[in-house]
Amino acid sequence: MIFLDAAATTPVRREVLEAMWPLLTGEFGNPSSHHSLGGAAATALADARKKVADVLGCRPGEVTFTSGGTEADNLAVKGMALARQAADPALNRVVISAIEHPAVEESARYLERFHGFSVDVVPVDSTGRVTAEALAAVLVSETALVSIMLANNEVGTVQPVAELAALARQHGVPFHTDAVQAAGWLPVDVKSLGVDALSISGHKLGAPKGCGVLFVRGRTRVEPLVHGGGQERGRRSGTENVAGAVGLATALALAHNDQARLAERVTGLRDGFIAAVLEGVPGAVLTGHPVDRLPSVASFCFPGTSGESVLLELERQGVVCSSGSACAAGSDAPSPVLLALGIEAEVAQTAVRFSFDSSVTEADLDAAAVAVRAAVGSVRTLGSASR
Repeated sequence: MIFLDAAATTPVRREVLEAMWPLLTGEFGNPSSHHSLGGAAATALADARKKVADVLGCRPGEVTFTSGGTEADNLAVKGMALARQAADPALNRVVISAIEHPAVEESARYLERFHGFSVDVVPVDSTGRVTAEALAAVLVSETALVSIMLANNEVGTVQPVAELAALARQHGVPFHTDAVQAAGWLPVDVKSLGVDALSISGHKLGAPKGCGVLFVRGRTRVEPLVHGGGQERGRRSGTENVAGAVGLATALALAHNDQARLAERVTGLRDGFIAAVLEGVPGAVLTGHPVDRLPSVASFCFPGTSGESVLLELERQGVVCSSGSACAAGSDAPSPVLLALGIEAEVAQTAVRFSFDSSVTEADLDAAAVAVRAAVGSVRTLGSASR
C-alpha cells in the first residue's frame, strides 16, 4: 500500500512512542497531585510545554494543551471573540476566509447563532489566496477577531499570514491562524508570523490522535469553553493528557529540526508527481496555488469522472488517498473550498487529494502517478460505456 493521505493523519513516530511510554506506565500520575508521582507528571508536562514554546518562539505560559486542532480552533475563535465582546459589546463581528476548516467556520457560525455576532467571509482568488485588499475591505471598527488558516488542508495553498496579521494589527484586531496542516512543513514562529493565536494538531505530525496545542499571546483574554479544575492557566479545565502533550512536543520538535531539509526534498517530489499527473491524464486540473502551496499536498480535479470512483479504483491498485478534507468524508456535496476557488460544482465533485508524509519516496510517487493515469482512464471508460 502507498499511503498518500497524510493530511488526514500520520503514523505515530517511534521516537514519540518511546517518549510517551513512561508516562503511560510507571509515571502515570496526575500533574495536579501533590505527591512524587504527580510531581513527576507535572515536570514532564512543563518540559513538553517548554519544548513546544521553543519551536513556536513564545513563552511556555502562552502554550495551552488541548485535545486536538479542532478544540484549539474552537477555543481560539469562540474564546477570544467572547472575551473581546465581554470587554466591549460593540465588538460583534468575526472575520474568516472562505476556505477555513469546519472547526473555524462552525465556531464562527456558533457565535452568529447564539451570541449575536456577524460573520464576515473574505473571498479567495482562483488559487485559494486571501489578499490584503480583500481582508481590508471587511475590517471594521466592530471586528473582534480575524481567523485565517496558514495553509489549506484540501488544496495546500499557503496564505500570506504575516502580511494579513500585520494588517489586522493596524486595525487593533487580534489574529488567529489554524496551522494544523502547516506545522512541520512551514516555519511556525509566532513572532515572525505576527499572530496572536495559533493552532496545532499532534496527529498530523507523527503524534497520536487526541492531542493539540493552542498558542495565545501574552495577556490576550480568552473565555474558557471547558470549566472545572482551572488547568492550563484557567483556559482549558480537565486533567491534562500528559503523555499526549509529551508526544506532541516530541513530534513537533523532530519535525522542526528537519523542516527545511524535508520540505525541500518533498517539494521536489511533489512537483515531479504533479507534472507526471498533468502530463499523463488529459484534462487534469491542479487545484490551489501552483507555487505557494504545502510541500505535502497535490490536489486535482479530473473532469469526466467521479472523485469517489477514482478513489476506489486507486485503492484497488494499492494507492490510498482522499477526495478532500477527512472531516467531510461521506458527504455528497461538492467541497466548499473548491467552490470558493470558482470551480464548478460538477468539476469539484471529481476532486482527489494526494498528501504525503516525510517518508514518501520518488518510487512511491512514480507508482502513484502510473496508478492515477490508469484509474482515471478506467473510470472515464466505464462512464462512457454506461451512457
